[in-house]
Amino acid sequence: MGLGMETTRVLSNAGATVVVGSRDTRKAQMTVAKMKNVEVGELDLASPDSIDRFANEFLNSNRALDLLINNAGVMATPLTRDARGYELQFATNHLGHFQLTARLWPALKRSGDARVVALSSRGHARGGIDFSDPNFNKRPYDKWAAYGQSKSANSLFAVELDKRGQKDGVRAFAVHPGGILTDLLKYMTDEELSAYGIYRENGVPKIPDATKVPERFKTIEEGAATTIWCAVSPQLKGKGGVYCEDCDIAAMVPADSKLNSGVRPWAVDRAAAEELWSLSEKLTSVPAGSII
Repeated sequence: MGLGMETTRVLSNAGATVVVGSRDTRKAQMTVAKMKNVEVGELDLASPDSIDRFANEFLNSNRALDLLINNAGVMATPLTRDARGYELQFATNHLGHFQLTARLWPALKRSGDARVVALSSRGHARGGIDFSDPNFNKRPYDKWAAYGQSKSANSLFAVELDKRGQKDGVRAFAVHPGGILTDLLKYMTDEELSAYGIYRENGVPKIPDATKVPERFKTIEEGAATTIWCAVSPQLKGKGGVYCEDCDIAAMVPADSKLNSGVRPWAVDRAAAEELWSLSEKLTSVPAGSII
């Protein structure tokens, strides 16, 4: 079970109705089979048509959307492009969620008191957005630079969405869940995993002693805790546009900080957030400015 399913389990146990978007609906339905009030719909964030279908199905139910958790993501993939020709990590981790949020905006607005949680990562520390070439059409592809860019985009998205959504009672937050052993690691080489003290067993990332999780890692339950905190904590009432970790608002740290914690300046820069929003509207052909 990954972060998304653990988050679903906690919210379901608390009495929420949860709608899960998944590329593999059969697998998702099996995973949530024993959970109460959980619905599953087909959703591929690399496919604009799939995003629109998923959003339209929800909108047709005429329900308000109190909480949107943009949890899905890919990491360190080989150079791959989505149906529009965009670099896959930027397309999936940011543009897909941007389009989904814009399409679901009427339901979020109907809530009057909604939250949007964007899962970012410490990977944002690898760098900000290259606005001149976000899809690596000109510069050499670097899978980690692409991942870092997409995670900075997640944080910047929360900054700008929160600014635009406040008037309609919608607040947005970015979350760093922590280092967690999930399927997100599947594109890392054995050498890259080894540098973090991780090995593969039958294709599954593991640490030598599962009873002693190194300080740099968290369990899936611990990782989902900050997502849940951002989703429901009364401590965040009246706040938004912030980057959170360890069930708290993260500290701002200098750009050259070597710390494993904190948010770098470029990931919460308001001018960059606004520029990213305009770029996202252009790349997705979704006029979010008229919706949000």
